[in-house]
Parts: sequence; structure tokens; C-alpha cells
Amino acid sequence: MLRKAILFWGSLIGGALIILSLMIGGAILYTRTYSPSLTQTDKDSVYFYVRTGSQYPAVLQDMKKTRWLKQEKGFNWVAQKKEYPDHVKPGRYLLTKGMSNAQIVDVLRSGKQEEVHLVFKTTRHFDRLAGVISKQIEADSASLLKAFRDPAVMASFGLKPEHWMAMFVPNTYRFLWNTSTDQFLKRMNQEFNAFWNPERERLLKEVGLSRFELVTLAAIVQEETFKTEDMPMVAGVYFNRLHMGMRLQADPTVIFAVGDYSIKRVLHAHLTCDSPYNTYKYAGLPPGPIRIPSVQAIDACLNYKRHNYLYFCAKEDFSGYSVFARSYSDHLVNARKYQRALSRR
Repeated sequence: MLRKAILFWGSLIGGALIILSLMIGGAILYTRTYSPSLTQTDKDSVYFYVRTGSQYPAVLQDMKKTRWLKQEKGFNWVAQKKEYPDHVKPGRYLLTKGMSNAQIVDVLRSGKQEEVHLVFKTTRHFDRLAGVISKQIEADSASLLKAFRDPAVMASFGLKPEHWMAMFVPNTYRFLWNTSTDQFLKRMNQEFNAFWNPERERLLKEVGLSRFELVTLAAIVQEETFKTEDMPMVAGVYFNRLHMGMRLQADPTVIFAVGDYSIKRVLHAHLTCDSPYNTYKYAGLPPGPIRIPSVQAIDACLNYKRHNYLYFCAKEDFSGYSVFARSYSDHLVNARKYQRALSRR
């Protein structure tokens, strides 16, 4: 009887221990998989980047370096169970605070990225453009700059080196983060062609310039004024000079030809520079744009102000606006006022 009692209670206790063990194991499994793990961050959401070509060990190491996870070992356990090591996809992934390991792995495994709102503005230099772009997508600045300066790359898009700057239209674009240099350039070419929509093409015919000529003029206008309101007026001055066969005599083109952007005032010595970009020496538009102009400058040239002015200079109040003149004598009066104000300053 005693033996039977011992066996009974032994089996009962053993069963209880098994059940308890299963309960504990289940709790651990649940914690690893479904309980909040992304909790070690003070932000409501964070971005996690998986570089192109990364294998799972590198992803796991990068995740550990963030120190965002409460359950680091659990992340690896869930990743293995969900076969994430065989389905690593590069990209920029949005993770929200309180996500479980299962949710994190599901996001990474899915490849559903958060797009980047890539922004770049008007600039004179491709090295600066490369730096700005590389901070927003995966392509690095060295590979971007190499492509920006490669005549063979330019030719692949049917563009001459002097027209290359025209292909880059400053704007905000939606990109996947893991965009390569080649993909970025192809997209810029597509955006350039899309920019010249039927309405802009109609205006091009009205003003009598090609796309590249218009962007070349817009680049000069961009250099001459940062006041958007003045751009159509300044563009009108240059169109008047073009129509008369008068040299553009644009100081920014001389600075570009000399290659010294520290020049504050163009002197007679600078005007002797023998370059097709020196619009004091050569009539008509220079061979190509001297910078990447803004959309505002391009549209200002397409919709330039029709007037009779042939000259302009900065206002003496240093407001950034320009004062316009029809005759050279009136222009000299305006220019002397500005020069006196500049000397006083």
C-alpha cells in the first residue's frame, strides 16, 4: 500500500514538474518572441540600415551595436526560427519602440523599406553634390564623384561634358535608401526628361532656346541674384542683350572661366581670360551652365519679364535686390552708388 502511495505521489509530482517546466519554457518562448524587445531607446522610432551584400552575421552584429534590444539573444533565436539568415535584404527599415523580436524580424525579412526624401539644391561643385547625396542614400561620395566627372558616363546618357550639369534638377525625390550610383544617375536622367514637360517645352519654343541653352542662362541668373522676385527681370536683361547681339558681359561667367570663386569684384585683369565662358570676350551664351541652377531660376528664364532694360546692378541698400537701367549712363550712376556704399562698408 505504501509503495503504491509513493508511486502515485511521485508520478503526480513528476507530472506537475513537467507541466511547470512546460509553462516556464512557454513563458520564455513567448518573451523571446512576442514581448516588447525594442525598448532600450529614448526615441519613439529608429531607422536600422542593412547595407547591400550584408550577410546575417553582420546584420546581427550591427543590431547588437545599437543596444536597442532588451532581448538580444531572443532576436537571434527568432531570426533563426524565421529563417531570416537566408532572406537578408538591404535597406532602411523603420522600427518603432515596443516592437517584439518577431515584429522586428518580420520587417527586416519583408524588405519593406521606408523611402528617403532625397533633397539637393543648386550648387557650383560636384564634390559638394556628391557629399549631399551620399548622406541620404547608400552610394558613397567617392563613387558618386567619380561618376560625376567621368566623360564616358556622361556620354552614356547622350550628354556632352559641358551640358552635364543640366541633367541635375534640384528638387525633393523619393528614393530607396539602398540606391547605387548607377541607379541614382539613371533616375536623374528620367527626372530631367520628365521636368521638361509639354508646358515647359512650349515655353522653350517661345523664347527660342534649347533645353541646355535655357539651363545655361538660368545658371547665370542664379549667380546674379538670390532673390526669386528679381530673377525674371534679370533674365529679361540677358534676353534683351541676346536679341540685340550684345555680349552678355556676365561677371559670374568670368569668375567661372578664371576658376577662382573667392573673387568679390571682377577686375579688368580678369576680363582678359581667354575662355569660351568669358562672356565679356565672346558673344552669345557660354558652352554650358556654370552651376546647377534652381527650378525657380529655370522657370524665371522661361517666363522672363519683357522690358527695355539692358543693365542692372545691386541696390546700394544691400537688400540683395537689383536696380535696372535702360542706358549705360544710368547704369553707371547706379553702379557708383553701390560702389560708394560698398567702400563705406
